Amino acid sequence: MPDKYGTGCDPGNFPGTDVLRNKLGIRNRERLAEAEAEFAAIAADAIEITAPPFDLNYLCGIHRQLFDELYDWAGTIRTVDIAKGRTRFCTAERVIPEAKRLLDRLSEQSNFVGLQRPELVRCVAELYAELNLIHPFREGNGRALRLFFEHLILSCGFAVSWQDIEPQAWIDACVASVAGDYVPLKAIFERCIGCLLDPVVTG
Repeated sequence: MPDKYGTGCDPGNFPGTDVLRNKLGIRNRERLAEAEAEFAAIAADAIEITAPPFDLNYLCGIHRQLFDELYDWAGTIRTVDIAKGRTRFCTAERVIPEAKRLLDRLSEQSNFVGLQRPELVRCVAELYAELNLIHPFREGNGRALRLFFEHLILSCGFAVSWQDIEPQAWIDACVASVAGDYVPLKAIFERCIGCLLDPVVTG
């Protein structure tokens, strides 16, 4: 479900529609969602993990590579306030300072490197919840965040796979986290984060 600014009045939408402007000229919301999934899946396979810092520039770079073929603003922090259902995300003017605060703290915590698996699950779930509430981009936040966290978890030396997690489970867990309940997100990452791997070489 796309983020809402106000049906028909969002400057990022095609006039008179609730469909985001896009390079393909798609004006059907369902078709745009399909295109977004297709482009992101192809791009994700080509994005290589690089060395830290896992900062806001890193996250923006992931978003840009995922959606550059679809949106002119791919990789650009949003400038409008958005909501999804009953959840209102961080105001646009606070996105950059709040995201930087969280990711600076991640850096101070050595990007979670060296944590045992149970502690990693907890820390990753809580950080994901906070970054999701910030929702840095106009659209595509979920896919960008999952790839960002995939890189982060791999850099900690653990396997990770989202394959068995249903989309609705992500949605429900994120909604719960807005109310301060991190248990569903922790359960997801408990399933997704696997065993220790050989050291990851980044460059």
